[in-house]
Amino acid sequence: MSRALITGITGQDGSYLAELLLGKGYEVHGMVRRSSTETFDRIAHLSGRLQLHQADLLDQSSMLKLLQEVRPDELYNLAAQSFVPTSWLQPTLTGEFTALGVTRLLDAMRLVDPTIRFYQASSSEMFGKIRETPQNEATPFYPRSPYAVSKAYGHWITVNYRESYDLFAVSGILFNHESPRRGREFVTRHVSEGVARIKLGLQDELRIGNLEACRDWGYAPEYVEAMWRMLQQESAKDYVIGTGVHHSVRQCVDYAFEYVGLDPNDFLVVDPDRMRPAEVDLLIADPSKAREELDWRAETSFRDLVSIMLEADLELQEAATGARRERGR
Repeated sequence: MSRALITGITGQDGSYLAELLLGKGYEVHGMVRRSSTETFDRIAHLSGRLQLHQADLLDQSSMLKLLQEVRPDELYNLAAQSFVPTSWLQPTLTGEFTALGVTRLLDAMRLVDPTIRFYQASSSEMFGKIRETPQNEATPFYPRSPYAVSKAYGHWITVNYRESYDLFAVSGILFNHESPRRGREFVTRHVSEGVARIKLGLQDELRIGNLEACRDWGYAPEYVEAMWRMLQQESAKDYVIGTGVHHSVRQCVDYAFEYVGLDPNDFLVVDPDRMRPAEVDLLIADPSKAREELDWRAETSFRDLVSIMLEADLELQEAATGARRERGR
């Protein structure tokens, strides 16, 4: 039985990856931070099937102790301060977790067991002010937020440790991937939850920042499959993971309101306070390397993704508030 350790297991990707690995017969361990309020909602249905361990990316000794205790075959580093707007409010903390945390983990792996296969969650935000469209593994980075700068550091330190110490360490440059488990602070979930609440009569407006920003959005459960496939290869390589198709925030809003039979113009408010200090206008993946070498491709369309998220939020809001939508939708 293979043994995997997932940092960030309580997040969207961590919960889906844990499900995937359990389905493949893995023994799955997760790293969690000690806090006064523990949020294990995304993995509650896996209770009794996971082994959770307290450790912190800010503390090197806890990384060493964790790896000595678990001795994983595969290590997936999904932990980070991952909300871009917060990175401007807490840039130093973002760097400690999202950049230096990767170094602490890699160095612990080098010291404890250099045969561990390591996955680093890199981000399309590293491309930032894009140099070419679409973006592939050779496209230069131009990060436009403290989060993206930190992710670029995490990416390159992974490359550096791979080349310096002959580690099997890879980075997945994942473009935006969403699901009903996405945090409410992210724009797709903000839209799906807001439109669901509007449909149920629980709020009367949807406040959005830059409607023209375009992203390559996919379905998160499909993306964790790509993570796993990267660690099954004969040699360690980095891969861009995305759909190869882009949509705007405005299209996301339009699809959501269309699903519930409402006109977005009756509810939409553009909010300058939700604009980024430095915007990233367009991100679109070239996932051809992943198709050819990993035999991986995105299957869920963006319109279907919005429908999946909206239906989940309608059901969640109905259960939480007792409100009911009109029958037939």
